[in-house]
Amino acid sequence: MNFVDKDLLSIQEARILMESARDAGKTMLTFPQEKLDRIVEGLAKAAKELAEELAVMSAEETGYGRTKDKLVKNTFVCEFLPKHLQDMKCVGVLNEDPVRKTMDVGVPVGVIAALTPSVSPVSTAIYNVLIAVKSGNPIVIAPHERAVKVTGRLLDCMKEAGLRHGLPEGAIGYLKTVTKAGALELIHHPAAAMVVNTGVPELNGEAAESGKPYIYGGTGNGPVFIERTADLKQAVEDIIVSRTFDYGIVSAAEQYVVVDSLIAAEVKVEMLKNGAYFMNGEEEKQLIDLLNLEHGNADTEIMGRPALELARRAGFTVPENTSVLVSQQKYISDRNPFAKELLCPVLAYYIENDWMHACEKCMNLLVNESHGHTLVIHSRDEEVIRQFALKKPVGRVLVNTPATLGSMGMTTNLFPAMTLGSITAGAGITSDNVSPMNFIYIRKVGYGVRNAGEYLENAKKELCSCTKSSAPAGQHGDAKELLKQILEALSKEL
Repeated sequence: MNFVDKDLLSIQEARILMESARDAGKTMLTFPQEKLDRIVEGLAKAAKELAEELAVMSAEETGYGRTKDKLVKNTFVCEFLPKHLQDMKCVGVLNEDPVRKTMDVGVPVGVIAALTPSVSPVSTAIYNVLIAVKSGNPIVIAPHERAVKVTGRLLDCMKEAGLRHGLPEGAIGYLKTVTKAGALELIHHPAAAMVVNTGVPELNGEAAESGKPYIYGGTGNGPVFIERTADLKQAVEDIIVSRTFDYGIVSAAEQYVVVDSLIAAEVKVEMLKNGAYFMNGEEEKQLIDLLNLEHGNADTEIMGRPALELARRAGFTVPENTSVLVSQQKYISDRNPFAKELLCPVLAYYIENDWMHACEKCMNLLVNESHGHTLVIHSRDEEVIRQFALKKPVGRVLVNTPATLGSMGMTTNLFPAMTLGSITAGAGITSDNVSPMNFIYIRKVGYGVRNAGEYLENAKKELCSCTKSSAPAGQHGDAKELLKQILEALSKEL
């Protein structure tokens, strides 16, 4: 019987991939932006041809989410993202000021080691590849072990398309033998210039300790506040659409609904109209048992499942039109099982007296279990909106829009992204919607505009002038005497 050590195989594979990517990176450094843009266009077109097939394959292999919503995400990164990238300048001369005689030059950081999630494996991998190549960087991906086949199918296609359009061999790579040991080898390999971790929190510590700059697309479970001036009907529709998109699998989706008490009754009516089901105490206990929330993070086998299935498996009956399950609560505590990130259509519901109390509640929710990912406010009061934007420990604040779609840039003008930074957790180097600009560094160029000898002589004269003007009368240039007088004056005051 032949025994294959998968860890050793994965580690060796990772080393080969990283070395090949490093060689490819040297070639890519010679590519102007125009050539990189043509390659990106070819890569996006190749991925788009597989968008529907991969949406079906992803739902089947991972068991998470809804095929039609995965197709929306896949199409979004294949069509909308490339259009947004078209006019971006990432490498070469970015800015030039002929008056001040300065220049900014964009330079690729090097090999990107990327960890992709099980929840959105296809759209995240497409997006990672496109923004890496756009910025002149090779990329090596460690797929989630639950999405190896679908990620491999995608990346094999994109590798072939890249070669056809002039991308060097090794510029796109991925682990075929996926193990934690192999992923760690990618992170720690000397060729890795940056680590991008999208939704794999268990490897965050390793990424931080690698000594490489790393980007973390963090934990979601963010709050949404419905303020008394909001368009209530639209606000509730947005929340339900967002929380049910891909059956709640997107980290940015709302998890806590905080409502102004003045409009709470109206909001509840609207939620019921949109398929929300408010659980009683016994039903909540049954759901908690199903999700295994008392013992840690939610059961991964329950993620990305529809509300009807969750209720049935928990052991209680809900109407056929149920879209989300809601737990009405009063307090926040570390032991609250609904404080964990729930990547499924479940909402916690709070009522507060006014926007100031709601502001405090949202703050507590953000720091309790969330990594400061995303906060949403529905309001027509610009001053309230501004207060939320200024004071919340969060990576992004969305206004009058669904969190899932708005955070990714579908319904907002934020950069279209599948990796959303969460720097407020102290994890990662950015809170941005990650773009190609996060994958470059700026080389500053400054032309000489002043003669060194003249500058130093003028500086010397200024220094002498300042010393004389600060010395007391009759003691010009005598620093020791000046210090003595200052000390004597201080001692008398004491």
